[in-house]
Amino acid sequence: MLLWHQSLLSKAPALEILGRLTSADLGVKSFFIVSGYLVVMSCERSASLRDYASKRVRRIYPAYFAVVVLAFAVGWAATSVASADYLQGGARYLLANLAFLNFLSPTLPGIFASNPWTEVNGALWTLKIEVMFYALVPLILLAARRFGAAPVLGVLYVLSVVYTLVLEAVAVSTGGQIWLQLQRQLPGQLTYFLVGAALYLFRDRAERRWAVLLAIAAAAYVSQLLVAGLLVRALLEPIALGIAVVFAACGLRYLGNFARFGDLSYGIYIIHFPVIQAAVAVGLYARDPWLAFALSTAATVALAFLCWHAVERPFLSRRSHYRLAAGT
Repeated sequence: MLLWHQSLLSKAPALEILGRLTSADLGVKSFFIVSGYLVVMSCERSASLRDYASKRVRRIYPAYFAVVVLAFAVGWAATSVASADYLQGGARYLLANLAFLNFLSPTLPGIFASNPWTEVNGALWTLKIEVMFYALVPLILLAARRFGAAPVLGVLYVLSVVYTLVLEAVAVSTGGQIWLQLQRQLPGQLTYFLVGAALYLFRDRAERRWAVLLAIAAAAYVSQLLVAGLLVRALLEPIALGIAVVFAACGLRYLGNFARFGDLSYGIYIIHFPVIQAAVAVGLYARDPWLAFALSTAATVALAFLCWHAVERPFLSRRSHYRLAAGT
């Protein structure tokens, strides 16, 4: 997402290669797959529903709150808009974004108004879906214990595919782009989360059959190429991508403990967009796109490091696997 958004937001021809080599769509889907694996693990390992809810809030909200409030505060200091007008629009921004309703107020008065894209932090739209996934997981596990994990996950998977197909048909028949936007929301993204959840719930079998699963993933991917159409893609893409992503994540365990420096992934995700927007606003990308790329990347990683140590880690419990992985 960091690389793709540098190309999209800057509109710099020199950085178009980043847009061709990366994909925001695959990045978001991969995020939901990994989330399905980790959130189901978190729920299963929680002592109670309250414990699970506490862990989820501690993990996601402190950094999210800090990013939203800091954007408001920096914007107030930087804007040329009168304070009364800024505070009126800024209040809407705070209320909407702190409630994960980013689509209601994605901009701040006078901030990034001349940029090709005016959103303050367009990466935050996925977090409301993530929060809804958090709420669904205990219900999914409760149903799985009663009816079996495979039937429950299978039914939900099919319902998610049907939702995607119906909204696509409505969009085509009406020409309304709103239906395609709704298609990206829950439950349209649920298939990816469910594949991650399934690979966790059946992890013992998966770890003994990675070769078979990778063959299934390859067959699913090739089928999408040979048989065009949304139905085939909606059915098979989450399976192919999910197996590949979880296998790659499991493989990273053998490449060293990168988490000893802190879990920077979440911080990078929620910080990179306004950093790039700020660099665009002051003309860095227009003057030297690759220098702007380097500076924006370095600033994002540095801020994510600071966010982990100053905001995220202090709110996590000492037995959190994020802290244990980082050795803290």
